[in-house]
Amino acid sequence: MSLRVIILRNLKKNIKNYYLYVFALIFSVALYFSFVTLQFNPSIDVLEGTIKGGAAIGASSVLLVVIVAVFLLYANTIFIKRRSKEIGLFQLVGLTKGKIFQILTFENLMLYFGSMAVGIFAGFAVSRLILMILLKIIQVDAIAGLSFSPQALVQTVIVFSGIYLLIMLMNYLFIKGQSILSLFRVVSLAQQRVEKLSVWSILMGIAGIALILLGYQVSSQLFSGKFTDMAQLMGAMLFILGSVIAGTYFFYKGSVSFIFNLIRRSKRGYLTIKEVLSLSSIMFRMKSNALLLTVITTLSALAIGMLSLSYISYYSAASMAKNNVPNDFSFYESELLDKFTAVLESEGISYEKSVLEPVWANLDAKALIKEGNLLDIPSDTIAVTVLGDTSIEEDIQAGEALFRGMKEGMMNFLPMDKLDQITLSTAEKSYPLRLTGFAKETVLPAYFSSGFPVVIVDESIYQEIKAGFSPEREFTVYYGIDVTERSQLQRANEAFAGIEAFKDVYGANSQYEYEMSQRATFGLVMFIVGFLGLTFLVTSGCILYFKQMDESEEEKPGYTILRKLGFTQDDLIGGIRYKQLFNFGIPLVIGLSHSYFAVKSGWFFFGTEMLTPMLLVMLLYTVLYSIFGILSVLYYKRVVKDSI
Repeated sequence: MSLRVIILRNLKKNIKNYYLYVFALIFSVALYFSFVTLQFNPSIDVLEGTIKGGAAIGASSVLLVVIVAVFLLYANTIFIKRRSKEIGLFQLVGLTKGKIFQILTFENLMLYFGSMAVGIFAGFAVSRLILMILLKIIQVDAIAGLSFSPQALVQTVIVFSGIYLLIMLMNYLFIKGQSILSLFRVVSLAQQRVEKLSVWSILMGIAGIALILLGYQVSSQLFSGKFTDMAQLMGAMLFILGSVIAGTYFFYKGSVSFIFNLIRRSKRGYLTIKEVLSLSSIMFRMKSNALLLTVITTLSALAIGMLSLSYISYYSAASMAKNNVPNDFSFYESELLDKFTAVLESEGISYEKSVLEPVWANLDAKALIKEGNLLDIPSDTIAVTVLGDTSIEEDIQAGEALFRGMKEGMMNFLPMDKLDQITLSTAEKSYPLRLTGFAKETVLPAYFSSGFPVVIVDESIYQEIKAGFSPEREFTVYYGIDVTERSQLQRANEAFAGIEAFKDVYGANSQYEYEMSQRATFGLVMFIVGFLGLTFLVTSGCILYFKQMDESEEEKPGYTILRKLGFTQDDLIGGIRYKQLFNFGIPLVIGLSHSYFAVKSGWFFFGTEMLTPMLLVMLLYTVLYSIFGILSVLYYKRVVKDSI
């Protein structure tokens, strides 16, 4: 029999094992090709005015290669082990290891490059849809053309050819390093099992939960003012990372077995068939898969956290635009204001004008600032912006003050919300004031307030400070324009964009244009992070699914015995459902928990709203992840059905 006949027969015989491998290949190639195609698509040129879209996608494709390569190498490891008996039989009938490697190489060559061709076609077919999604996210009005990129094709072929060579090297080392006897024992080797829970496992389980909770507690205090310099902050971050990762590993290595053992003992040995197939199995399986599950959980938390933060920035674009451009249009020079109002009047657009003349005073901040503070404030005072109450239609009594423009990040670094008395001072006089409240809405752009809240005082105090004020900044007057008829706002923005004198001029800003710029920047970031997160989600889900395939084949003899003892197929499937709920649910819940505390510790640097965008990301991730749990239950159903 020739090698060609052996190869063809092997392909036909192993098609039921290879279909998932083929799916993994097609999916990986399609993802990569469609992603890289964006880099060379002419439609992406519309981003060049605001963000370097092609460069960002090109840099991110490197990380995508790493994710895909690890996934394919792991998938190949599973399938080569499933064929270990077949490789041993080849050696028994006289084939050398070199000939066996040659057979596997040709089999993989046909499957791999055939799947790659299908994947490239699939990636090309969906590339226009992906580009449309990107343009929709960043709200760019452009035509998403379907164009085939030779550069993307060449790059994809080179990358996946390199991965193919790595797979062949892995197969060669596997065949070379195994004896005939060990090949027959690869699949039959059971997962690590422990009959009695040791004291070491109990201590490890307790330590795992304690380390995770400790990491969460430190993360909640990260920007609370407890860490007063950058060295302490970096040390706290490294401690959180190490504590949570080590705790996660110990959790899978000992905590799960410890908790489930307590549940089993509470039953006093009277376990139903569902509990036997779920609790008992999970106790021993997760311990042997602790490292893999730790990696998957950590990277899942990273993916969810990064996607949540990018969506927080995107979701908060409108409120961030309002914080930086408080009115529909803002100007720092009267000449620019006059040009714009003249255009509005010629267009028949009605508007309201506001003029604010801020002054600056020193705020006594001894109660807020510690030596070596994170904000690096060199003295005991902070220069703050002051406005009179009449200019913004507030009613502040003499001797009182109001903070406007309180940001979450500032309140974490400097606990201004704990103040009830403040002191403003100039070179001539000090003004002790009672702080009456805080408001998040700002009245001045960051140029005037420097990121600190604006202090609103009684008009008489404001005039006293202004009388002795000598401005040191280039711009000291703020002009705001609000369109009174909101239906005319779009025309006003078009008029603003059409004034050539405003191009690249500091001090002429449109709230709408600022928002669109933010959406374009953070939209691209969210798209890239989402694409990489989806890739990791699918690959990690497939890895867990492949592990369940292996476990189901190992446990098939046990299902045969249980069926012969009288247990029905529904009895076994009920226990398997619980088992898959734990197998997929535990890593998911731990990953979501890690990402929640990571996002909560510093989300205020990225936007103004946390819960809604984060919960939407977590819900989407949970739904997609659950699909693999459902697929694994369906695969188990087939195994149980064939067990007798």
